[in-house]
Amino acid sequence: MHKRQLKGSTVVVTGASSGIGKATALAFAAEGANVVVAARRARALDHVVQEIEKKGGCALAVPTDVTDPAAVERLAQTAADHFNGRIDVWFNNAGVGAVGSFTDVPLAVHEEVIRINLLGCLHGAYAAVPYFKRQNSGVLINMNSAGAWLPTAYAVAYSASKFGLRGFSEALRAELRDFDGIHVCDVFASFVNTPGFEHAANYTGHMLKPASPVLSPWKIARAVVHLAQEPKDRRIVGWPVNLARLGYALTPAFSTFLMKWGLDHYFKKAQSVPRSEGHILRSSPQGQSVFGKTHRTGAGGALLAAAVLFGLSSLAHMIQRSARLKETRGALRLAASVPLQDSAAG
Repeated sequence: MHKRQLKGSTVVVTGASSGIGKATALAFAAEGANVVVAARRARALDHVVQEIEKKGGCALAVPTDVTDPAAVERLAQTAADHFNGRIDVWFNNAGVGAVGSFTDVPLAVHEEVIRINLLGCLHGAYAAVPYFKRQNSGVLINMNSAGAWLPTAYAVAYSASKFGLRGFSEALRAELRDFDGIHVCDVFASFVNTPGFEHAANYTGHMLKPASPVLSPWKIARAVVHLAQEPKDRRIVGWPVNLARLGYALTPAFSTFLMKWGLDHYFKKAQSVPRSEGHILRSSPQGQSVFGKTHRTGAGGALLAAAVLFGLSSLAHMIQRSARLKETRGALRLAASVPLQDSAAG
């Protein structure tokens, strides 16, 4: 496939005020793209634009709440009008999480997680795809996670949004197959060291920490830029994603049981902290960097241990299944080699 040139292209990045979004905006700018950064926090976006411009890049900040479809339409229109009348790449990155027992998390928080993570991506695609069709080219990239393959106890709305996003991408990709120049791509990542854990709503009463190995946001940014240059349906970053995917596909009941067991074990010994709605219902000026302040291991460590265990159990299941299949094939070959007896009366 021909590698697409990004210099002079127009790229929209949502959730660009920190973490993966900020790193990706800077990475696109380094490739010579005109970058339009969007998020709820206007001041944080201005800082991103300043960083890009200091390095000689071109950027525009458009404060946007992705749960508002009219605001996302204005984002697309502003991006196209400000630069070259086109939108070449749209990165749906805005996302949040809420952790806690299902009925302990307020319903409004559950709903907002789904609005941001799922409907925010739908709104972005709805705004971008008409430009792609007029141009007969464009790359839509949706930021997903291992949570799209493995249901996670105590993160019900997050799991629903990520499973839903995977289905949304698959369906939209199928619909747009006739447009050779349009691509719908997904990035599935394991734990990333961003301010996302600081922004998350936490109703567990315990400190939340990501699992080792924790990925750098720059690694995700490079993966997104690479997808914009050489699009493909999905890009998996971090080996725990494949492990989670395999485990749930082969032993779904056991994998979800083990995941919950790991979390319960962690919560029994984790440091107590006040419950918080995080940045879900309203934004906060805190957490504007690429990297997060959260230290490794913790709830994430329990999740990773669970992933490893059910991944190994899945491999054992595959080996046993393969052995049984070989035995069955051997028996069939033996039966085929035995001559049939004439049962007719002499």
